[in-house]
Amino acid sequence: MVRSASLRLERLPLDGTIAVGVAVLQLGVTASFAHVQDGREPLDVLGIALLAAGPLSLYWMRRAPLPVLAFTLATTLTYWALDYPRGPAFIALTVAFAAAVFGGHRGAAWLSAAVAWVGFAWLPGWVGDAPAPSLGKMIGLAAWMFVLAAVVELLAFHKARKHEAERARRQEEIARAGQERLRIARELHDVLAHNVSLINVQAGTALHLLDKQPERARPALEAIKDASSETLREVRSVLGILRGPGEEAPRSPTAGTAGVEELISRTAAAGIAVASEVRGEPRPLPASVDLAVYRILQEALTNVARHAQPAVATVRLTFADDELTLEVEDDGAGNGEAPAAGNGIAGMRERVAALGGDFSAGPRGDSGFRVAARLPLGGGA
Repeated sequence: MVRSASLRLERLPLDGTIAVGVAVLQLGVTASFAHVQDGREPLDVLGIALLAAGPLSLYWMRRAPLPVLAFTLATTLTYWALDYPRGPAFIALTVAFAAAVFGGHRGAAWLSAAVAWVGFAWLPGWVGDAPAPSLGKMIGLAAWMFVLAAVVELLAFHKARKHEAERARRQEEIARAGQERLRIARELHDVLAHNVSLINVQAGTALHLLDKQPERARPALEAIKDASSETLREVRSVLGILRGPGEEAPRSPTAGTAGVEELISRTAAAGIAVASEVRGEPRPLPASVDLAVYRILQEALTNVARHAQPAVATVRLTFADDELTLEVEDDGAGNGEAPAAGNGIAGMRERVAALGGDFSAGPRGDSGFRVAARLPLGGGA
């Protein structure tokens, strides 16, 4: 029987538990001291009802904080005015005051505190024959109520700061997730735009040669195979950050300057002659710069394959003490104008800007096109 009652109490919601607890506390403590308070009205059914009604209304304090505050104020002052035995009859009113403050109803809460101060001090004399309160008693009562209200305000301030910190943390997580989605989208654009462009060029070449010179179609088909395999590998690498816990990491290295020669070879297989040149002393690069060099070169060579055929391209990497410069130039006859509007050049510019570098892209003289990026090496990681 005791076990069953305990389980039912545990199933009460938090507000219900608070309401029952405050009711028991107010009734129990007040009743225990009622017999030693001479000259007061005996604690009858009405007094008990007033002591219990206010606390039990706390069950609705989150859903209706202002009505509950008004009701507890009324029952508490009524109990006090009828000169029943003194005790902690104000606990329910204090909890309702706190609920109103936490709910953002500070004005109403402080107004109720002022009304309570007047009621505690003057109502017993107005309703009965109690003497008027002394100045010291009024000041003491005001100070005591102010301390209680100040404690509630401090708790509400702490709760608000905690809530604001949590909201800021969630917003920061959302912003980071958005930036990561943009990064993934840009990576996929770079991977797919380059390799699919090469596949398209080689497929066109293979179809052209298949009937008349089938033996020459084989290298184009092999280039398609290599480019498609590379596309799958890089897509898996880019999407690797979306792996669930415990999933295997990609076995292939991420894109970087180590793959530049392979990238140039695939472009050459698509019919674009590419010459490479390295100036300065090559050395390991910060991961962000290493990836940016590869993606910028990938996009630049993709634009050559799309817009500049026939063309000869030159790739130049220049290593300095605190920066790296990448240049891609071509002499394509179709490059008297910039490539058609798209995400390629904008994406390259964003990459360089994110790393604190400089980027330029535009026609080179009477024919050809030039892409140049300067990437500082001090801040990348």
